[in-house]
Amino acid sequence: MDLKDYDKLPIDSVKKVAPSVVSIVISKHMPKIKSLYGAPFMSPFMFGEADGQTEKVKVGGGSGFIVHPDGLILTNKHVVFDPDSEYTVITTNLKEYPGKVVSRDPINDIAVLKINATGLPTVRLGNSSKLELGQTVLAIGNALGLFSNTVSKGIISGLSRKISASLGSGGQMEHLRGVLQTDVAINQGNSGGPLIDLNGEVVGINTAIIYGAQNIGFSIPINWAKQDLEDIIKHGRIIKPFIGLQYVMLNNELKGKYSLPVDYGALVVRDHIPGSVAVVPDSPAHKAGILENDIITALNGENLTEEKDLQDMVQKCTVGDEITMTVLRKSETLNLKTKLVERK
Repeated sequence: MDLKDYDKLPIDSVKKVAPSVVSIVISKHMPKIKSLYGAPFMSPFMFGEADGQTEKVKVGGGSGFIVHPDGLILTNKHVVFDPDSEYTVITTNLKEYPGKVVSRDPINDIAVLKINATGLPTVRLGNSSKLELGQTVLAIGNALGLFSNTVSKGIISGLSRKISASLGSGGQMEHLRGVLQTDVAINQGNSGGPLIDLNGEVVGINTAIIYGAQNIGFSIPINWAKQDLEDIIKHGRIIKPFIGLQYVMLNNELKGKYSLPVDYGALVVRDHIPGSVAVVPDSPAHKAGILENDIITALNGENLTEEKDLQDMVQKCTVGDEITMTVLRKSETLNLKTKLVERK
């Protein structure tokens, strides 16, 4: 392949995907402000008062991409996180549709929108498990909420990263594991847009950037979303198994710091949020007899480590599965069984 052919690959890839990329406008009904003096040059936010009415105001924007010709759209959960907001989907031909949130993934930063349309162009979903370090990828999205179908190019910089990202203005955080790190330029508004390879297949969903850093972005592997889409089509909602406990994955450093008997497993412990609990009442973990300060060393006979996180292992199971947890409680080793339920 000569240089001209290689340069043409990104162009052809973008042409395949761009018609399926959409902009998502986030709006809310806000109190309408009237000016006290009626002067056109005065800011009503400085010299005004609410008149009891509301008006629809754009408060943000994001991106998404069409995965089903009948109007199913993949995006980030944090883009459509607010249940009190309204979402308008704008396609590349500038048609506008009201967007309805079909389901939000309770674990990952993924959501599915639905618009009332048929015959829409769709993307092809690739296989994110086959990505390699240094592989060329491209991001397409609504940069800054202003520039639709903005394209940026880079490489896969990391294959399995852990990040914590804000879900919205309420201070809620989401902890994501196994995300893709890229050096692709991802700007505010690109969230929810596709990360594609040179075959024009979607391999990720652009989700986060680190402010203050250069060329460090993160994307959700598309394989995570495939199961969500299957759930939507089959059940009308995203289904995830739930065990019901808070924990910290152990390592050698934590073992030494807290004089623990092992350097692997999940230490059951509540987090720093006031009112939190280590074991959720009536959850599968509670019914199994798990207690705070237990160390779950294995699930179904497989040891739990930082690389094999408890939550990741649970997500490989399905709702209704019976699991066996090997638990270290002081000097006693227990084998506790329970059935997983659906996360609400």
